[in-house]
Formats: sequence, C-alpha cells, structure tokens
Amino acid sequence: MGSFFVKEKFNVNTSLDEYDSKYIYVENRTSKSEVIKKNHKVKTCPASLTKIMTTIVALEHIEDLSTIAPVDVDTYKEMVNNNSSMAGFYGKEQTTYRDLLYGTILSSGGEAANSLAINIAGSVENFVKLMNNKASELGLHDTHFVNPEGLHDKNQYTTAYDMAKLLDYALDNGHFRAIFTKETFNTTSTLDHPGGIVLQSTVLSKLHEVPQNGFKIIGGKSGTTYQAGQCWATLAIKDDVEYIAIVMGAELEDIKNPDNKHIKDTIKIYENL
Repeated sequence: MGSFFVKEKFNVNTSLDEYDSKYIYVENRTSKSEVIKKNHKVKTCPASLTKIMTTIVALEHIEDLSTIAPVDVDTYKEMVNNNSSMAGFYGKEQTTYRDLLYGTILSSGGEAANSLAINIAGSVENFVKLMNNKASELGLHDTHFVNPEGLHDKNQYTTAYDMAKLLDYALDNGHFRAIFTKETFNTTSTLDHPGGIVLQSTVLSKLHEVPQNGFKIIGGKSGTTYQAGQCWATLAIKDDVEYIAIVMGAELEDIKNPDNKHIKDTIKIYENL
C-alpha cells in the first residue's frame, strides 16, 4: 500500500516520558504526517478499541442500516457472564443494524458487537475472519483479532500505529464518521424498550468539564481492561487541521475508579500540538 505517514516536526517541551500511556501515536490526518510516537509499533492489547474494526467491517457488509438485526441470545449471555461493557439491549431484542452500530461505538456494548458479527457472518468465528482479512488488506501487520468485542485474549493484539492507520481508514466512511463523532443516540423503539435507549459516547461524555484550549475533540472510542490499561482513540480539530491520537497502556489499578491518565495524556497531546 506504500508509505502511510511522513514525519512532521513536533516542537514542544513535553518529553514523551511525561505521558503515562505506554504506547502513543499521533497523526496529522490532513497531511498524513507523523506527529508523535512512543512505542508505536510495540504489540499490546486493544481492549474495546477492537470495536473500531468491528464497526467498519460491519458497515462494509450492511446494505441497509434500518434492517432488523436482533440481539443474539447466546453471545448476550456470554457477554453478561464475562462482565463485558453493555449497551443495554436484551437478548432477542428486535434492534436494527444502526442501533447495534451506535451501541458498539458509543456505549462499547459487547452484546452489540457480537450481534453485529452473528447477523452479518452467521457466527463470531466467521466475522473475526472478516476482521483479520481487513487488517491484512490495510497492512496492519502487527494486528490480530479473535473476538469482536475486545475482551482480553493473549492472541488479540495491535499497536498504536496500526490503530491510527485503521481509524484513519474508517473515518473515510461517512457512516462510521457519523457514529464516531456522535455524543448521544436514541435507539429504535422496541417491545423491550418502547422509548428506545439513550446511548452516550464513552469519550465525548467525559469531556464536559475538561478544558479544550485551542482544539476540539470531536469523536472517540475508549478501551479498558486490566491487561490493556486505559486506552483512547480520538479525533480532534486544531487550527482547521484534523488529528488522530491513539493512547494505550496507561496503567489501571481500579477499573471501578479509574484515574483517567489516558484522558490527561490526550488533552496534553492536543494542547502541545
């Protein structure tokens, strides 16, 4: 596919050691230039950043987002048993593809991601093959998937560089960009949820009280497990230029009370651009 990035000068006083995230890659999306890198090609766990791939693969196999795509019961139960993050749907609920897509990105719903996989490919295994085929197609040489939701598995890995490359590609899809940059979404009325479910972005909802001096984070996806640490993939605009920032591996001591080092790193990165 040729060279993906060229280097761009990053003239700031911030040392990479000042960032708590172990793996960082920042791209000037407008010029396709490399801005910051820290262990950017070291393999690590993707956690729910996995769902970026799940969503773009799903979108490329869906003809009509309004088509009914019910929540799969078996994987729903599996996600509950594994304490996966959930969008709030119920097994057999008559959701649409659109509902599942927003539930996958905004709420990081494990049941939404797996239901996309089942409805599109017939099985999780077949869908994961599509994910790995897309990774190969995009030249993500240090990325491999075994599930669509991002629960820890030693054979599921990526790099900050590969995630930036994937997100850059996905954002060229208009539907993906709309989902990724949405703060809230109300799902379709169903028998289980007559008023729908109000889904909130796990990234944009965290920024209401956070100063964004000279830049604006307009979209994102979070990922958190003890093995992966605290991860964020974000899209921001500064001086009319789009930037992608991938921060991964900020240590996590208490998943119920995270210290949000990944958020602090992201804000510091964009401030210093």
